[in-house]
Amino acid sequence: MDTEAQKYASLLVALGAAATLAAAWFFQLVMGLAPCPLCLDQRIAYYAAVPLGLALAVMAGRGHGTIARGGLWLLALLMLGNMGLAIYHAGVEWHFWQGPTTCSGGAPVAVSDILSALKTAHVPRCDEAAWRLLGISMAGWNALIALVLALIAIGGARARMR
Repeated sequence: MDTEAQKYASLLVALGAAATLAAAWFFQLVMGLAPCPLCLDQRIAYYAAVPLGLALAVMAGRGHGTIARGGLWLLALLMLGNMGLAIYHAGVEWHFWQGPTTCSGGAPVAVSDILSALKTAHVPRCDEAAWRLLGISMAGWNALIALVLALIAIGGARARMR
């Protein structure tokens, strides 16, 4: 098996995931853009992809191509699932469909819950894009990044035998 291709694909996915997390934290901590609940959910795949990608790179480097191949397919599925969540989030931002009522303002608050609702912390809305570049929100960019990382993982998993 082409363990070199698997090693580099695993490393690229891990580094891409780490860079995406760094960008998310930059926007949150430096730019002051608080993430909504859907934004936080989209980070989970990247938190998993960093150590998994690094472990797979080590496995491929030690000649364990079968394990690396299976792990790369897992990384691809993880990134494709994250892409689906990001597309859903972008659709909520564009008002193509209703988002979760916890962060989209979809459900009215009952009168008995007004006082408790006022005491809770502000939750950023999932249906309002906090930032856009070239008309694409962070959720949209996340969908594109996840797609690219999935394609890298698929490429590594499909590496041919030598």
